Amino acid sequence: MALDPQLLRSMAEATEQAARAHDDEDGPSRYRAVFISDLHLGTPGCQAPALLDFLKHHPSDVLYLVGDIIDGWQLRRRWYWPQAHNDVVQKLLRRARKGCRVVFVPGNHDAFARQFDAHHFGGIVVEKEAVHTTVDGRRLWVIHGDDFDAVVQHARWLALAGDVAYEWSLRMNRYLNNWRARVGLPYWSLSQYLKHKVKRALNYVTAFEDAVAKRAKQRGFDGVVCGHIHRAEMRDIDGVTYVNDGDWVESLSAVVEHMDGQLEIIDWSHALNRGMQGVVPANTPAVATQTP
Repeated sequence: MALDPQLLRSMAEATEQAARAHDDEDGPSRYRAVFISDLHLGTPGCQAPALLDFLKHHPSDVLYLVGDIIDGWQLRRRWYWPQAHNDVVQKLLRRARKGCRVVFVPGNHDAFARQFDAHHFGGIVVEKEAVHTTVDGRRLWVIHGDDFDAVVQHARWLALAGDVAYEWSLRMNRYLNNWRARVGLPYWSLSQYLKHKVKRALNYVTAFEDAVAKRAKQRGFDGVVCGHIHRAEMRDIDGVTYVNDGDWVESLSAVVEHMDGQLEIIDWSHALNRGMQGVVPANTPAVATQTP
């Protein structure tokens, strides 16, 4: 099933109208920028309620959507779009309407949006890549990262097969965590455990991070923010600040820039540990990993 551009425009317009009917206030801006990626809206694995709660507690001047926001691969195979996914889209449109600059950098799963480079949809601007300048003057290259994935670029059939296997592991993960919740155990990611146990996967992650940082340095950037591999990370690689904001399927993580320019990884997985389907009390602190 092809995703028709006119249909996408109509969906965006209809969703924006619905958002106006459910408007709310996020309060004063507390962050200069927020970076999120790999939401995979359109799949059962997307943790939309937890994401909505995170966005509620982290208003920002700029919001970067760093690819794989909508999972076009899955939607072409099977249509899945519950109300919670609509609520996420409404929330993003509401952010843009309230003055937050929302930048959408498409990934490989929503590559259909790359043809709309420099276009605006409900106030959200589409850019193939972006540059974010921190308050202390560092220039960060914002990309999804699939250009540095040899499997995606040169063996698409293998990437699609891997996507099916990954979806299977997420399905098993949901069954497992339903059982763990019933017996009082915290959320645990089967797919992340399997990836961490496989040496080849670890080598792939390292090679990906090094390649992205190397290219950022060649282009004269101080750092790079990406997604794609669903592994939140922040480290220095040969003088370049490599930042991966994780995902909203497994790790439930994001990256924020504070008003003083400090970058921080926010881990919001405690939302699932509380078994509350994304409803976290306002006074619950986030678990965070900060830059040195």
